[in-house]
Amino acid sequence: MTVPQFGGPAVQLRPVDGADGGCASAAFAPDRVSVAEDTLAAPAQFTGSRLLCIGLGTTTVEPALTGGRLDGIGVYSRALLDALPGAGCEVRGFSYPPIAGLAARAVLTVGRAMPHSFAALSLRDLVTPQQSRLRMPVELYHATDYRIVRMDCPVVATLHDAVTMQFPQWCNPRLRGLKNWAQRNAAQKADHVIALSHFAVAELVRYFGVDERRITVVPCGVTAAWQQQPAADAVAATLQHFGLTPGYFLFVGTLQPRKNIDRILDAYLSLPKEIRRQHQCVIVGRTGWRCAETIARIQRAVAAGEAVVWLDTVDTQAQLRHVYAGAHAFVFPSLHEGFGIPVAEAFAAGVAVVTASTTSLPEVSQGAALEVDPLDVGAIAAAMLALVRDDGLRRRCVDAGLARAALLTWEQTARGTAEVYRQVLGQVPGQLPGCP
Repeated sequence: MTVPQFGGPAVQLRPVDGADGGCASAAFAPDRVSVAEDTLAAPAQFTGSRLLCIGLGTTTVEPALTGGRLDGIGVYSRALLDALPGAGCEVRGFSYPPIAGLAARAVLTVGRAMPHSFAALSLRDLVTPQQSRLRMPVELYHATDYRIVRMDCPVVATLHDAVTMQFPQWCNPRLRGLKNWAQRNAAQKADHVIALSHFAVAELVRYFGVDERRITVVPCGVTAAWQQQPAADAVAATLQHFGLTPGYFLFVGTLQPRKNIDRILDAYLSLPKEIRRQHQCVIVGRTGWRCAETIARIQRAVAAGEAVVWLDTVDTQAQLRHVYAGAHAFVFPSLHEGFGIPVAEAFAAGVAVVTASTTSLPEVSQGAALEVDPLDVGAIAAAMLALVRDDGLRRRCVDAGLARAALLTWEQTARGTAEVYRQVLGQVPGQLPGCP
């Protein structure tokens, strides 16, 4: 596993001579290695007077449809809705009403209601492929959640990953086929595709047949609020509310197989007893799919007196920031990510991070985290133990993470996204000169 030495090159961590390499007794010493260069160049801030009129998919941020809980796509959509105006865009949100009927349109509060549900409009596309085009009062529509129907304007689609195609065993069996169809449909109908990492590009080309020349990488970010240290009394109140003691190991994410929560539990429970007494294992995330055994394991650990805490509901973003702020380390050895927003959030919150050395996560961390093989429970545990026993190492991780987070902002994401819009509109003549 690697971590940068802040202000210098990265440090390769290796067992000290004589250590047996086990979770309970591993010790580490630094070796110098090269540092990966940051590949994320910030687009220029918009300074012109020409606003683009953009439609943005907001179905995933509608409180009545999500219960007020945002998944990764919802966080991404909400962030663009807030940040794109600063990048020279007039943004109009559009949300698909539920299949239940048009009466349900009244519950949509973030975006304008589409005339019909996504299912009904998709069926119309299939039945009358040459005749139906949804008229949109915008220059360009950006689908952030795969929901694309035939429109009378250019369409940009963000395709987050191909996990349902590549690893069907990890996914919700009821929704897997529908999501695969929606992603293939989006890939075919979009004029241009945004990927959130360079890692994701190869997946989109392989599984959805997207021409790589039609893909632009625009990474995710964090809001300015994450860069600000929350008030100590507010953090203390939140932690007391949830029964947390500062200094815990933290995971944040929906409970599902690819998040690798079982191995996090294995790693934590293999730590020395005194470490487990001093540091809780806190899992924040709502119930997802194929997670019944994970939940049962959490419950068994609690019944056995282990300091394992599962928070399935954290009501506000402020409370979530407080929970991050109280952590000793953030543990996120996910098996597959198209980006990995929680890693960026932990960096911004000033928490040392353990993450996977696979998929997009090294691209996100750029050496600012301890990177481990996500299939190796011993490596995960050794990284957790190292951050407890070596405060200098933890401090270097914190400093490197803060520096990395400064490069990952939603404002930068919005500027890069707006540049994609301008490139697409420059290739499609005759568009509206702004919103009517």
